[in-house]
Amino acid sequence: MAKNLLIVESPAKAKTINKYLGKDFMVLASYGHVRDLIPKEGAVDPEANFAMRYDLIEKNQKHVEAIAKEARKAEAVFLATDPDREGEAISWHIAEILRERGLLEGKPLKRVVFTEITPRAINEAMANPRDIASDLVDAQQARRALDYLVGFNLSPVLWRKVQRGLSAGRVQSPALRMIVEREEEIEAFKAREYWSIVADCLHPSQAFNARLIKLDGKKFEQFTITDGDTAEAARQRIVGAAGGALQVTDVVSKERKRRPAAPFTTSTLQQEAARKLGFTTKRTMQVAQKLYEGVALGGEEGTVGLISYMRTDSVALSQDAVAEIRDVIARDYGIGAVPDQPVTYKSKAKNAQEAHEAVRPTSALRTPAQMASFLEDDARRLYELIWKRAVASQMVPATLNTVSVDLAAGGEHSFRVSGTTVIDPGFLAVYEEGKDTKAEDADDEGRKLPPMKTGDRIPLQQVNANQHFTEPPPRFSEASLVKTLEEYGIGRPSTYASIIATLLFRQYVELESRRFRPTDVGRAVSNFLSGHFSQYVDYDFTAKLEDELDAVSRGEEDWIPLMERFWTPFKEMVDDKMESVDRSQATGARELGTDPKTGKPVSVRLGRYGPYAAIGSTAEDAEDKPKFASLRPGQSMHTISLEDALELFLMPRHLGQDKGEDVSVGIGRFGPFAKRGAVYASLKKEDDPYKVDLARAVFLIEEKEEIARNRIIKEFEGSEIQVLNGRYGPYLSDGKLNGKIPKDREPASLTLEEVIQLMEETGKPMRKGFGKKAAKKAPAKKVAKKAAAKAPAKKAAKKTVKKATKKTVKKAAKKTVAKKAATKSATTAAAKPADKPAASTS
Repeated sequence: MAKNLLIVESPAKAKTINKYLGKDFMVLASYGHVRDLIPKEGAVDPEANFAMRYDLIEKNQKHVEAIAKEARKAEAVFLATDPDREGEAISWHIAEILRERGLLEGKPLKRVVFTEITPRAINEAMANPRDIASDLVDAQQARRALDYLVGFNLSPVLWRKVQRGLSAGRVQSPALRMIVEREEEIEAFKAREYWSIVADCLHPSQAFNARLIKLDGKKFEQFTITDGDTAEAARQRIVGAAGGALQVTDVVSKERKRRPAAPFTTSTLQQEAARKLGFTTKRTMQVAQKLYEGVALGGEEGTVGLISYMRTDSVALSQDAVAEIRDVIARDYGIGAVPDQPVTYKSKAKNAQEAHEAVRPTSALRTPAQMASFLEDDARRLYELIWKRAVASQMVPATLNTVSVDLAAGGEHSFRVSGTTVIDPGFLAVYEEGKDTKAEDADDEGRKLPPMKTGDRIPLQQVNANQHFTEPPPRFSEASLVKTLEEYGIGRPSTYASIIATLLFRQYVELESRRFRPTDVGRAVSNFLSGHFSQYVDYDFTAKLEDELDAVSRGEEDWIPLMERFWTPFKEMVDDKMESVDRSQATGARELGTDPKTGKPVSVRLGRYGPYAAIGSTAEDAEDKPKFASLRPGQSMHTISLEDALELFLMPRHLGQDKGEDVSVGIGRFGPFAKRGAVYASLKKEDDPYKVDLARAVFLIEEKEEIARNRIIKEFEGSEIQVLNGRYGPYLSDGKLNGKIPKDREPASLTLEEVIQLMEETGKPMRKGFGKKAAKKAPAKKVAKKAAAKAPAKKAAKKTVKKATKKTVKKAAKKTVAKKAATKSATTAAAKPADKPAASTS
């Protein structure tokens, strides 16, 4: 029997560590967090020093019970969760649960920390255990309490003033504000015209082009020429002055060094994986987690963690890691690629307690080529990125030579061309950092110029004037958003992926060509918070709060005074805004103009089911009811024009007639539909309701009728019982009760006597509603008492089912009714009101 119990978060981590520790240890996983705040009012009590009420997370309850069972038998308990605030908090929660159950009496409980899952790191950690760091736990609890108080108090304001079901987050809201402000900046952007002038030169050994830097004796800048006529006049003056050649007036050669980028932190890993691999932040962290927890390499090595812990702000490397990397560089790239002294990097992290090593391979000797056969494609690509970045960080700088040549066209005009060549690649032989935007001198990189000296005349092929327009700033990508959040000090390494995931899940933003675009709902939320809770979505305020939480984690500040400073003014503002803010202002209503037919105002606003357009006054005391129409996918209430809004009211569209009945297309509560007579059919995703023709509408309607006809597998004369095809397979129904069919029975071969018996045995009333909450589990005694009380009622219910079935039998025996036509049944089924849309434009 194992004497010691060691607890980690994940089963993969447990499996790897178990192999290292041997039979004296039982290693169990908690499967992440084991407790969380109760999901209702009062989970954090500001009146009682922000006391927090926790409950076991239901899905992990069985894992907690397994831990408790082994803890009872163990001589000592070790907590080896991740080396950050979250990991420390998980350890503390487990310790609290075991302590409350009296399972720690007379036995030691220790915390062990390691940043890589290798035999050396595990053994070193076990030899140097410590107590749970209460400062880190306090910082995590304060963060959780702040997030809870913001969410549970700010979200109801959004429900009342903007739209039901919305939420606000302490960190997600400033991130959303960034995306919205960038979108508003793009919309407000006015493009400016400008012209560049380029000379195509024909040097005997190599053609090249040079850009104009001086015109008419003055510096040529971006907006020196802003129209075509001026550009053409300037081009002709230059051609005339040049006389068919440009004269070299200056040649400057400059050698420079480029240093390698630092090893990865969490945020730089997320940014680079997005740029080079196309990974989302979530995908990056999931793959990195697997690399950290362990990969089966076979042979003597077994399962080994391939990278160090992936949640870190630090760019530091351990001495052992640096020594091994330098050996690999010397072996694979030559001794000349190894600098005289190890390269060191300054960390931007403010929190020393959490500043572990950078993300690096646990052993640089395990090259990407050697590991490729043991890794899935995503893991292989990410491991290669991490390995190359870490190795390159300890190599010599690259030596570059930049040559810049000025060429004159007469005495008043001048061009310049530059080229940069690599003299010694240094770290570039292994890795080069990606960039979010193209640098101005990017075209010069790698361009080798022909030999030129002062006084040379270079033949001029032609001079080109090129038109350009300034472009708006780009929308945020995942990489650029993470970079900006980090620059502002908003959030921490472990939070970036969850911030982005929340914004997407809440549909506050959408990814369009891998760039974030805010939805109308997202803009309404952001603008409401910026307008009425500006302090709490302010970048500096959010960053300052993060710094204060870091101070708590370092033991420099107590968490309760921090909470009090935040809570009192925040609560006062929430109470005030709940009463004082007008909803019409909060939903961002926008007047577009006047409907030419009715003379009534046309507006767009955010409603319960999303953005919509209205013709007429939406005020409660308005005499005439306005017309409403939902916006189409891709339309925004912030950019839609009056013409596009009026087009929405062309619904429903009358397409013509088929089989003597009117056919139309409309948009209802459940989306666009085609209609013939009383039959409705939903349009497909690819169908545009504004362009669908008669033939397509009829096809969709008849397709639905065919499905409805095929729904009936078998009917019985004189009985209302039918054998039907359902969403989850064949079943029985008489319109009031649904019955089950045995899996081993062919539905079409059932007899009337068999279906009557099955209905009697399995028949249940048809469900009328969905989404009801499951009742909480009551204590065993109460359950027994309630069951006894309900027994007569249950018997009565069974009797009712039996009675209904017998009635069916009687009905079958007495009546001989002609079988209903399948087409009629199909039409009736197709015309059921389930798909019938709500009125949209009347």
